[in-house]
Parts: sequence; C-alpha cells; structure tokens
Amino acid sequence: MSVSAVHILQVGACRHPEIMSRQGGHLCPVDFPALVGLILHDELGPVLFDTGYDQRFLTATEAFPERLYRLATPVSLPPQPLDIQLENIGYAVDDIAGIVVSHFHGDHVAGLMQFPKARIFCARTGLEATRRGGRFNRVRRGLLSALVPDDIDSRATFFEDLSPVALDDALSPFAHGVDLIGDGRLMGIELPGHCSGHWGLWVPDARRFFIGDAAWSLEAVEQNVPPPALTTGLLGHTATYRATLDALNALSKRGTVEIIPSHCARTAEKWVRRG
Repeated sequence: MSVSAVHILQVGACRHPEIMSRQGGHLCPVDFPALVGLILHDELGPVLFDTGYDQRFLTATEAFPERLYRLATPVSLPPQPLDIQLENIGYAVDDIAGIVVSHFHGDHVAGLMQFPKARIFCARTGLEATRRGGRFNRVRRGLLSALVPDDIDSRATFFEDLSPVALDDALSPFAHGVDLIGDGRLMGIELPGHCSGHWGLWVPDARRFFIGDAAWSLEAVEQNVPPPALTTGLLGHTATYRATLDALNALSKRGTVEIIPSHCARTAEKWVRRG
C-alpha cells in the first residue's frame, strides 16, 4: 500500500488585511487562497484534506449574526467548484473515500456536504465546538454549524480515539501522531493553538505536511512570525499557537519536508493544479 500521488487544488479565497495573519504585516487587504489536498491512496482511494469554500458558505452566512463572518472575510468562490476540479482529474464526488478535516472553520468545511459517502477524519473537540454556545459566539470563533453534515457522528473517525504512534525522524521535532488507517501512509498530527481540535496531515510517501492554519504562509513558518495576539487570542490560544509555530520553524530549517499551509499564496503558485 502506498500514496501514488498528491494534488493541491485552490477552492476559493478570502480577503482581509495582511496584519491579521502575521505581526508586522500591512493594513492593506490581500487574498488568501483556500487550498485543498487530494491524496491518492492506492487501497483506500482518493482522500481530501479539507474542502475549501463552497456556495453553501454563502447560504450559511445569509442571516445575522452569521453574516458577520462573510463581512469580516469577504469570500471569492472558485471559478470551478471542487466537484468539477475533481472531475477534471478523473474522480467523481462518490469516489472520494475520506476527508481529513483540519478544523471546523467555514473555509475548511464548506464543501463537506458534497461528499455524503466519504469517511470523515476529524477531532471530536473540534466537532463539539460547532455545537457549543450561542450563534454569535460560534461566529466569533469562525464556526458555522450549518456546514456540518447531520450524520457526521456515524461517519467520523475521531483523532482522539486513535492510539498515538511514534513518528520517524523526518518530522522532528514532532514526535507523535495517529495512524488514520493503520498503514503509516496518512498520519494525523495535532497542531494546537489555532482553535479547538486543530490537526495537520503528514503524508510520508510524498514528504508533504499539510498544516492547516498553524501558519497562514510559508514566510511566517520560515521566519517564525506569528499573527498578532489579537488574532490568535480571538480564535484560540496565543502561547500554544506560538509553540506550534516554533516547532514548524525548526522543521522548516531542516529542508526535508514540503510544508503546506492552507492559505499560502506562494504554495498555491508552486503546487496548485491549474485547468
């Protein structure tokens, strides 16, 4: 068993001031692509890392207070939605065997309902956060409950239920992860700090490490520049976020792993499959 290929797709984008994503950034709005991984596992089948944006995001943010989410981060839907992009590679929606959810912010799960047959790998703590508190509080934390499939509990494999295993030295200083399907090809790695239940995905065969929103850009990882405390404190926990970024910075200095942040323009320019 192995991973035969990895594709990176851009499924929409949002726009907000750069300074909200890294200390010392400018106040001008910039575009942040929503990147999705497509991992072709020889036995399990095609697996997605997140889903990016979808028309459902706009539907879910029509009403107040959810509309505040749309106003804070204006969204551009992709010219081709995710299902069409997958068809261009040769896969139908029903071919997708699994979806690894980095976390439950709207820009990462807006397309979940397109894939009613897919197994979902996610954090129980992240899912519980979509059900906790009032609507305004959930919006403040970037959560839209309307984007979560009603049957997710029956389809989910929770990271927390899988036994930790030691990682090889390739991902040091990250020492432990969870083996999603038991063959060592898809490894969930907890990357705490950004929000409740935030995880990345390590694909050893491809040397790719999908880090979700543990950093918004490769520059932030390489220079170890976190977002301002206003951002990290609003969504998660600042000290924990910065400890995770420290570890990613140390990993990046080794130069042996391709780190894939979910909103990095440089990553999109290098890896996104076009057409």
